[in-house]
Amino acid sequence: MTNKDLHDKNTRILLIIFGAVFFMIALSFASVPLYNLFCRVTGFAGTTQIAAQAPTEILDRQMTVKFTTTINKKLPWEFTAEVPQLRVHVGQEGFINFIAHNNSDQAMAGTAIYNVTPAKAGKYFTKTQCFCFDYQHLKPNERTNMPVVFFLDPALAKDPNMEDVTTITLSYSFFKADSSELDSALEGFYNTNTE
Repeated sequence: MTNKDLHDKNTRILLIIFGAVFFMIALSFASVPLYNLFCRVTGFAGTTQIAAQAPTEILDRQMTVKFTTTINKKLPWEFTAEVPQLRVHVGQEGFINFIAHNNSDQAMAGTAIYNVTPAKAGKYFTKTQCFCFDYQHLKPNERTNMPVVFFLDPALAKDPNMEDVTTITLSYSFFKADSSELDSALEGFYNTNTE
C-alpha cells in the first residue's frame, strides 16, 4: 500500500467518522419533534390527536369524559373546568370551557400541559380546539375562557383493548411560562411518554 493509498483510506475513515458525528448531533436536535410526531400519530402514553373537524359518524356508545385541573403554586391563578364531566357519544363533538383567573396585581403568562388517562385512550381522544402548550397571557385580575372542543374517534369502538373503558379523564396543569417548573414538567411529560 502506497502513502497515497493510505492517505486516501484515512481520509475516507475521517469523513465517515465526521459524517456519523454530524448525523448523531442532527438526530439529537430532531428527536423531540420526531417524538412529538410519533406520539400524535400513535396516541402513545395518552397523547391526544388533533383534527380540523369531527367525524360524521356518531355511535350509540357513550362515554364519560372527566376534567381535572391543577396549578403550580408559583402561578397565582385559579383554573377550573366549567363542569366536572360530560357524557358524550363516540364520534360526537364535545365542548368544555375552562376558566382561568389571574389573582395577582401583575400581568402574567402561563402554559398548560395535559394528560389523558387511561393512556390507551389517547389515540382516540381528538381535539379540534385547545389551548395547551400555548402562552396564555392574563392582565392583573383578568378572567378568561379557554375552550376545548374534542371528540372520541369512532375507531375506539373497534379496538378490543378499549372495551373496558367507560371513563376518560382529561387533565390540565398550568405553570408559569418560562419557568424552571414548566421546564421540569415538560421534561417529565416527554420522559413519561417514552416509557
